[in-house]
Amino acid sequence: MDLGLKGRVALVTGGSKGIGRTAAGALAKEGVKLAICARGEAELTVAATELRAQGADVLAVTADVLRPEDIRRFVDSAATRFGRIDILLNNAVSSTQASFAALSDEEWKHHLDVKLMGYVRCAREVLPHMKKAGGGRIVNVAGMSARIVTEYRITNGAVNAAVTNFTKHLAEQVGKDGITVNTIHPGYTWTPRLEGLLKRWAELDKLTLAQVTELRLKEIPIGRFIQPEDLANLVLFLCSEAASAITGQAIAVDGGSGRAISY
Repeated sequence: MDLGLKGRVALVTGGSKGIGRTAAGALAKEGVKLAICARGEAELTVAATELRAQGADVLAVTADVLRPEDIRRFVDSAATRFGRIDILLNNAVSSTQASFAALSDEEWKHHLDVKLMGYVRCAREVLPHMKKAGGGRIVNVAGMSARIVTEYRITNGAVNAAVTNFTKHLAEQVGKDGITVNTIHPGYTWTPRLEGLLKRWAELDKLTLAQVTELRLKEIPIGRFIQPEDLANLVLFLCSEAASAITGQAIAVDGGSGRAISY
């Protein structure tokens, strides 16, 4: 199936590893030109080198979404290099796993600033370019904690719910410009970040890593962790011409672990 993505230009935040890195690779295979950013220069360089070895046209920019000037530099560099911007995958995240009582104001503010405001800043910068191009796709990654309650992810829940609400509002405002905006809710996705989270949860609950891993697996009806490729497949579809009528939606890729019925 031709997804109609060849020649498009995609920006991916948090593009050096995990979901962002895998989605970038999937987009590149469809002929999409890439601009990826991350805070860590070494990991970003490795990701860009790997993508180029696979034939991708990649611009790598070290940037922190906490800094508006970094986001502007990232977006401007991509527009200058490629002449247009068609896709934004908002994927950067940084959070503290802790109980409510253990979280400081600074930790709350940091998570809100990185994820919600980072996504807002990126969208703000790319929208003029998308309007100029006659349309575009924005995909926001916001974890399943937007829908479920978990003991150590209270900031995740509040921030991801805010991202989902932001998605719906923005979709209504830019639909007339041919721009769709959607949210993806990843379930327990096997990435280096999840490996770190499992170790943290084991520490907090005074369990072994094997015990915590088994407990998480039991929450997933399909019996396995989500793979980054599972998310990348949905990113491809939402960015394609086939999804031109899908906007303002929050779609879970969780293997059935979210028990709530959402309409």
